Amino acid sequence: MNWGLENRLSRIIKPETGHALMLAVDHGYFLGPTSKLEVPRETIKPLLPYADALMLTRGVLRTSVDPDASTPVVLRVSGGTSIIGAALSNEGITTGFEEAIRLNASAVAMSIFVGTEHERQTLLNLADLVSEGERYGIPVLAVTAVGKELEKRDSRFLSLCCRIAAELGAHFVKTYYCEDFEKVVDSCPVPVVIAGGPKLDTFKDTLELVHEAIERGAVGVDMGRNIWQSDHPVAAIRAVRSVVHEGASADEAAKLFESAVSGE
Repeated sequence: MNWGLENRLSRIIKPETGHALMLAVDHGYFLGPTSKLEVPRETIKPLLPYADALMLTRGVLRTSVDPDASTPVVLRVSGGTSIIGAALSNEGITTGFEEAIRLNASAVAMSIFVGTEHERQTLLNLADLVSEGERYGIPVLAVTAVGKELEKRDSRFLSLCCRIAAELGAHFVKTYYCEDFEKVVDSCPVPVVIAGGPKLDTFKDTLELVHEAIERGAVGVDMGRNIWQSDHPVAAIRAVRSVVHEGASADEAAKLFESAVSGE
């Protein structure tokens, strides 16, 4: 057993519950100044006490998170493309492991683009990253990205992506929730966290998504826009946390959200 790797992973996926609430604020690496994430420090600071881990780039970590913060970091290390470029899938590795160590990262994360013209390079990048991660004792999160093609989010495709990521050695995988999600989890031998994805119509929809994903085998969520684009982001993350770690139903979490909003 790689003790350091297991220890770092336990900072993110909490042994007490076996679940994780990651806060994703890495959107700017390809989207630029996303709505309500224009000034990252202002968005991140009030949410930090409620997140098990923070997923972000080295630039935002250095400029927008105080060094005395105790929240574990999942460092985004892939990029090189933008939303207005020719292909989001044409990513490379942007940050090395020595930098991740200097930044005290608990894990590193990169996207894979299965079924695209850049499938091979992103999968080989993942394999190389895993080998380096094993060397340094740092777990690797594989993100099963679909780029602009959201229609790909079905259980057959996501099962393929997650299984390949696990076969290449990823220590945990981030993917989308979908119909028959349990098939994705059952066929993936490493922990699965779900992405929040685009902002949903109502916050109740978000809570139902999280509850169903946990019920069907996800170890947690890596959520961004459905928390910090809320008009009440602290109340939102507290409600999501109640589902992830306390087993609250969507209705119970919605009542917690409403109570927190009324108390603001």
